[in-house]
Amino acid sequence: MKYYIIAGEASGDLHGSNLMKALKQKDSNAEFRFWGGDLMQAQGGTLVKHYRDLAFMGFIEVVMNLKTILNNIKFCKEDIKNNKPDVLILVDYPGFNLRIAKFAKELGIKVVYYISPQLWAWKEGRVEIIKKYVDEMMVILPFEEDFYKKHGVHSHFVGHPLLDAISTLQDINVENFKSENGLNEKEIIALLPGSRKQEVEKMLELMLSVRPYFKDYQFVIAGAPSLPKEFYEKYVDENVHFVSNKTYDLLRCSKAALVTSGTATLETALLNIPEVVCYRGSKISYAIAKRLVKNIKYISLVNLIMDREVVKELIQDELNTNNLVEELNKILESEKRTEVLKDYELLRHKLGGKGASEKAAEVILKV
Repeated sequence: MKYYIIAGEASGDLHGSNLMKALKQKDSNAEFRFWGGDLMQAQGGTLVKHYRDLAFMGFIEVVMNLKTILNNIKFCKEDIKNNKPDVLILVDYPGFNLRIAKFAKELGIKVVYYISPQLWAWKEGRVEIIKKYVDEMMVILPFEEDFYKKHGVHSHFVGHPLLDAISTLQDINVENFKSENGLNEKEIIALLPGSRKQEVEKMLELMLSVRPYFKDYQFVIAGAPSLPKEFYEKYVDENVHFVSNKTYDLLRCSKAALVTSGTATLETALLNIPEVVCYRGSKISYAIAKRLVKNIKYISLVNLIMDREVVKELIQDELNTNNLVEELNKILESEKRTEVLKDYELLRHKLGGKGASEKAAEVILKV
C-alpha cells in the first residue's frame, strides 16, 4: 500500500518512524511519502518536508508565519492529489492536519489519526471535524478513549509509543558516556530546553541561572536535531556542556533534569529521571492560552496522566531562579526524589505496556 504520513514535530518524527517500521513488518509492499524528520527518513521512502520548516510556537509566532503555513497547506494538498495514497496517516499537529484530513476525505482517501490532538485541553469543538473526516482515531493516553466516547466517536487506545522506543534501548555505561562526550566526573543535571529556536533561547537562560547554586554538578544541554551545533556555542563553558541527538543517553546518565513542557516531560519520566517541568511563553500567547484551555489542572503529560502533581511545574512568573533552585534541590537529595520515582512506576503501568506501534499498524491495515 501507499502511505502518506504527516508529522510536524520532533516527537511526531519519533513515533512516525516506529509506526513505519511496524507497517513494513506487516506490509512487504509498503511505500512511504511523508512530512517528518531524520528518524522517519531512516525508515525509507520520500521525505517531502522536514518538520524544522513547519514548527511555529505560540499564537504570535503563528500569525507572523501565516503566509508560510498557508503555502505549506496548499503544497501538501497538491502533493497528496498528485500521489494518490491509499491511506493518509496524521500524527498529532492538529492545526495543519485537520485541514488536510478534510481535503483527503473529499478525495476518497482513507484518513487515520495516530496520536490524537489534545482536544480535551482546548478546541473541543474540533471533535466534529474528526467525526466527519477521520475514519479511525488512535489514542495514546488512557483518558482519551473516554473523552472521545463522550462525544460519540469510537477510538482505539493503543498504548503509548514512547514505551516502544524506550524498551529498545541498550544498557549504558555512564563513565563511557562522559568520556566520549568530553564531560567531567561530576554528576549530571540535564537541560532539555525544547526544539524550537525562540523557545530554546528563552528557556536556556532561565535554566542556566541556577549554576552558581550547584557547583558540585555539571550541566549538559540536550541539543535539538532541528538546530545547528553553532546555535548552542554561546551557552557552553567549562561546566556547561552540549550533546546533540543523544537525549535518551544523556537522561539515563543524569541525576535530575530541567525540562521544557512537552513530550520530553513524559520521556524523562519513563527513563526514571526526576525532573522539574518549565514553561514560559510570551505574555500575550500565555494570556490567550489561559482563556482557551479549560478544565486542565496541569501542563505536563506526567501529571495529566496521573491526575495529580507528581512532578513540579513552574509556569510563567513562577519560573525563576529561586524556585528552580528550591525544586531542583528537592529532587536531587530529599524524600521528594523517592516519591517521584515510586510514582513513575505507577505511570508506566497506566500507559498500558509496549506494542503501541504494532497495534496502530494493525488498525491501519484493517482500514
